[in-house]
Amino acid sequence: MSKTKLHLVMGGRVENPQSLDFNDLENIDFVGVFPNYEEAEEAWRGAAQRTVDDAEMKYVVVHLHRLLEPDDSNTTAQ
Repeated sequence: MSKTKLHLVMGGRVENPQSLDFNDLENIDFVGVFPNYEEAEEAWRGAAQRTVDDAEMKYVVVHLHRLLEPDDSNTTAQ
C-alpha cells in the first residue's frame, strides 16, 4: 500500500495572476484535501476551469505532506 500524501486545493482573488498574494483571505475557496497529487490535480483543473474567464481568480495545489513531514526523503515526489 502506498503512503498517503495529502494535498490541499484552494483558490481566491489575486491582484497579479503571477503571484500568490491572495486579496481576500476571508473568501478563500477551499476545494478540499486529497490523498494524492492525481486527485488534487483533477480537482484543481475543475476549479480553475470554472473561473477561466476571471483573470483575478487563481487556484493552487498545496503539498501538505511536505509541510507535515519536511524531513521525509521523498519530498521530490508528488
